[in-house]
Amino acid sequence: MTETVAEILNAYRRDALTPEDVVARSFTRFRRHGDPAIFIALRSEDEVRADAKALARAGNKTLPLYGIPVAVKDNIDVKGLPTTAACPAFAYRPAKDATAVARLREAGALIIGKTNLDQFATGLVGVRTPYGIGRNLFNDRLIPGGSSAGSALAVAGGIVPLALGTDTAGSGRVPAAFGNIVGLKPSRGMVSCAGVVPACRTLDCVSVLSLTVDDAMTMLAVIAGADAADPYSRPRPLGAVGPMPDGVTLGVPLPGQRLFFGDERSAAAYEAALAQLAGLGAKIVAIDIEPFYEAARLLYEGPWVAERYLVAKALIASAPDALHPATRQIILSGAHRTAAETFSAFYQLEELRRVADRTFQSIEALVLPTAPTIYTVEQVLADPVGLNSRLGIYTNFVNLLDLCGLAVPASMRDDGTPFGITLLAPAGQDAALAAIGRRFHAATKLPPGALDRLQ
Repeated sequence: MTETVAEILNAYRRDALTPEDVVARSFTRFRRHGDPAIFIALRSEDEVRADAKALARAGNKTLPLYGIPVAVKDNIDVKGLPTTAACPAFAYRPAKDATAVARLREAGALIIGKTNLDQFATGLVGVRTPYGIGRNLFNDRLIPGGSSAGSALAVAGGIVPLALGTDTAGSGRVPAAFGNIVGLKPSRGMVSCAGVVPACRTLDCVSVLSLTVDDAMTMLAVIAGADAADPYSRPRPLGAVGPMPDGVTLGVPLPGQRLFFGDERSAAAYEAALAQLAGLGAKIVAIDIEPFYEAARLLYEGPWVAERYLVAKALIASAPDALHPATRQIILSGAHRTAAETFSAFYQLEELRRVADRTFQSIEALVLPTAPTIYTVEQVLADPVGLNSRLGIYTNFVNLLDLCGLAVPASMRDDGTPFGITLLAPAGQDAALAAIGRRFHAATKLPPGALDRLQ
C-alpha cells in the first residue's frame, strides 16, 4: 500500500513509483468519487502531470514532500487559481502563493486544486457554501463537517494524502473527526497566515489534514516558520516527535461536564478512548473544564465576531444577498460591538487564560471529544446556527486560550460513523501532542480515512 506520505516517498526512492503515477491516481479517484463539491477549482490533470514530470527530471528525491499531491482550502491563495472563500462575489485572482503554499511547492509538493469550505471559514458543518455540499464518505445523509470540508474529504477519500485547511474555532478538527483522519491545529503563529483570507485574524491558524500523525508533522515542519509578511507570525520551535512518555497525565472533564447532547454512542466511544489511553500507560485525571466552556462561549458572544465582519464589510454593504444566509446572520451580529463590550471580553478572557495556565500545571494535555455528536444535512439546514454551535463546544476555546491541538481518529461507532478525540496543550507543545497522538492512533488499528470503503 502506498497511501501515506511516508509510503509514497519510500516508493519513489525505490523507483517503484513516479510522481506522475501518483498524480494520475489522484485524478482517477476524484473522477470515481463523482463528487464535484469536494473542489471549487481543480487544475487540469495534464497541467499537474507536467509539474510532476518536471519534478522527476530535476531528480531531487530528498525533498521532504517530493511528488506529494496536496489540496488547498479555498481561502488560501494559490497563484493561477481564484480565491473565493466560497463566495463567488468575493473572488479574486492572487498575484502570488500564500506563504504556506509557497513553502509546500519548494518542498516538492504538487498542488492539485482548491477545496470547498463553509463560506468565509465560518462554520463547522460544511453546508454553508454555494458550491454544493460534499458527501460524507461514511453516510451521505450526514454532514461532512467544516469549515475545511473539501480538504478533509479529499484526504479521507484518498485523492490526496495531505491538505491545507484553516482552523479558527475547530474548522480543521471537526471535519477530520467526521472523516476518520488526522487534523493538526498548530500553535498560533507557527504557520504564516500571509495569503489567507482572514476569519478572525488574531486567532486564525493554517491547519493540516492527513491520514497519519507522522504525515501531519512532516507537512507542519515544511510550512512552519516565522514570516515577515504576517505580523501575527512568530518563531515557535517545532522539536522532534519522541515516544509517548510513560505515565503521561491527561485531563478530562468531570463526568457531569461531558456533553454529548443525547448522543449515547459518542459518549460510549469517548469512554472507550479514555480506557484505551489508560491501557497505554496514561494517567487520566478528571478536572473542572467549565472555564474552558466559558471561553468557548466568548467566541461568538464577544468581539471576535467583529473580526469576521471586517472581512466581508464591503461586500455586505454592496451586495448582502451574495452571502450565504447563515454566514450573513453570524457576521452581521458582529457589526455593532461597542468598545466597552470589547474590552470587557478581553478582561474576561485574560482571567480565563490564567485559569487555563493553572490547569496545565497539573496535567500535560487535555483529551476531549473532537465533536460531541454529528448531525444530518437535513437537521443542520433546519437549525443552521444552533446545531453548529453545539459542534464547537470542545473546539471554540482553543485559539482564544492559545493552545495547540491534534485531532486523531479513535473508533468507528456501531452505526458506522467515525468518532475522534482531540489532544490539547499550551502553545509550543505540538511535538509532545504528536507523540501521544501517534501512539494512540496506532493502537486503534483503524484503517486510514475511508479508503477501505472506496477500493
